[in-house]
Amino acid sequence: MTTAATADTDLTPADPTAGTGSSPSVRDVPEIVRRRLSTLDRRFNPYSWLITLIIVTVAGILRFAGLDKPKGYIFDEVYYPTDAWDMLQHGIEWDEKVNGAAYVVHPPLGKWLIALGESVYGNNELGWRFSTAVAGTLMVLILIRIAFRLFHSIVLAGIAGLLMTLDGFQLVLSRTSLLDIFIGLFILMTFGALVLDRDHYRRRWLRALERGYDPQKTPTVPLIVPWWLLVAGITFGMACSVKWSAAFFAPFFAALVIVWRVQARRSAGVRGPVLAGIIGDLGWLLLCFGLAIGVYLASWTGWFVTDNGYFRHYRADNGWSEPPVVGALLNLAHYHSEAFNFHTGLTEKHTYQSWPWQWLLLGRPVAFYWSTAGNCGAPSCAAEILLLGTPILWWSFLPALGALAWFGIARRDWRAYAIMTGAVAGLLPWFYFAVKDGRTMFAFYVMPALPFLILAVVYVLGAIMTPPGGMAVGANRSDRQLIGAVAVSTYVVLVALCFAYFYPVFVGTLLPYDDWSVRMWLGGRWI
Repeated sequence: MTTAATADTDLTPADPTAGTGSSPSVRDVPEIVRRRLSTLDRRFNPYSWLITLIIVTVAGILRFAGLDKPKGYIFDEVYYPTDAWDMLQHGIEWDEKVNGAAYVVHPPLGKWLIALGESVYGNNELGWRFSTAVAGTLMVLILIRIAFRLFHSIVLAGIAGLLMTLDGFQLVLSRTSLLDIFIGLFILMTFGALVLDRDHYRRRWLRALERGYDPQKTPTVPLIVPWWLLVAGITFGMACSVKWSAAFFAPFFAALVIVWRVQARRSAGVRGPVLAGIIGDLGWLLLCFGLAIGVYLASWTGWFVTDNGYFRHYRADNGWSEPPVVGALLNLAHYHSEAFNFHTGLTEKHTYQSWPWQWLLLGRPVAFYWSTAGNCGAPSCAAEILLLGTPILWWSFLPALGALAWFGIARRDWRAYAIMTGAVAGLLPWFYFAVKDGRTMFAFYVMPALPFLILAVVYVLGAIMTPPGGMAVGANRSDRQLIGAVAVSTYVVLVALCFAYFYPVFVGTLLPYDDWSVRMWLGGRWI
């Protein structure tokens, strides 16, 4: 048993049999099997939603306040908002110089989302930044709910949301009309759907056992329709429809699904849990990827239905046959081949390019905006928007990943390796391309990995607040928990103070030059 005071901060559920969602038992399922197949209590928890509402409100205020400033395009806003506006007018990206289709190298969905804001507020700063602010705020909401699902703790879920709310990197991308915040949102949604699928699969196994299924006597496994896995296929397709780099997550997430399902079958007592049901696992995954491909192709609808899209009639223009449907798909394949060659050959030097091994160290942030105009009450002034993660938070990521790996091995905790899988999927492929061809890269490529890095920190903070001995109650537990709570609270306060200190360079506030300069902690690397 555990006290009410300690249950909320423990990394394990207080009641291992709560919330299975099963009907009254028909067959006596051993307690150890129930424990192994246990999932989060699904009853409505008003306190968790109250904390969610408060934090998301704060996040929304920070992301929407003064969203229309600075005026004009900043950094790569010269591309995406103009493409989005053209898509509203022509259905495709348009090049005014040639009065024809523009050649672009990213899929359309992110620009269509930007166009949603422009369709409401017009072709102005608020219009083209509105959708990214919505996406950034939704990321905070979804991260809180995922953290609550993982850790069964209102405190840890709130900390996860608060850390993302107070991260300058996520804030800047939420207030700028680039594509990366959308891919971050959809990858996070995909992971959340996979976690829900894991819980659904385990609940269905427990229900099957309660209804009399005997894994020792029945050679086939029960049919379980993975609705949440199919949702994950849709959201993953949306991520790929923003940027191709989302595809890096496919093998990692697929492996995660298979491992979770094998573990569930083993917990249910199935003999040979790897082979039993593997055909079904692979079949559902194939259907999931089929949905992703369908969503991706649907994002190109504007290109399909117009006759003047770039490469839209490539085959016909070159004297080749172009049968209906198939010809359009072949033309799109050629378009993708050319775009892929562009990406792989992109090695041109850029002032703010950086390498993956610099990202978590904040070795080379990107300056989105710079101005010295205006009156700040000092002889010289400076206003900058710097894509910089909140330093205390970001410099915690590498130690947190190391600790997460240790806990994953020592505790054999599925949550640890699930979080690590997302972090590795978002980081490791970029190391490969950096070494392989020296491709031009920027710090904002790490955006899809950011939620997992924050979850890694939260996992470690939860471990600090949870004493050895699991659910045991005693003086040592209380003392350790008190010390841990103080340490965690101190850390969160320091992150908040660090965020407040750097806030002016996250939103472009005009400062005396000296006040701006003292915030450049790493000197020339941040200038």
